[in-house]
Amino acid sequence: QVRLVESGGGLVQTGGSLRLSCSVSERPYNRYAMGWYRQTPGKEREIVAAISASGDHTYYADFVNRRFTISKDSGENTAYLQMDSLTPEDTADYYCSAGVGAPGDYWGQGTQVTVSS
Repeated sequence: QVRLVESGGGLVQTGGSLRLSCSVSERPYNRYAMGWYRQTPGKEREIVAAISASGDHTYYADFVNRRFTISKDSGENTAYLQMDSLTPEDTADYYCSAGVGAPGDYWGQGTQVTVSS
């Protein structure tokens, strides 16, 4: 069973930064595409960013607007989401996901991000 554990969420002021981490329990880590998603109460979960298994290809939702960077460290079995220039609209629960070919097979428990105005 693949287990994902997110960390790095918290409270930050508008314009601040956070770095989310997602550790993957199962090796080989580089077989999994990774993604970050977010959800707010009453809304559907939406994709934020994704990265291919090789790390060569990335995808970002339009709202990211070059503020976030997704990466993965195969040596540490960890994926990251660097979030800069945060706004209150980024307040949400952020979830990590992994999958063979594309994210979505396995999910973490989520980490809360709150951006104050």
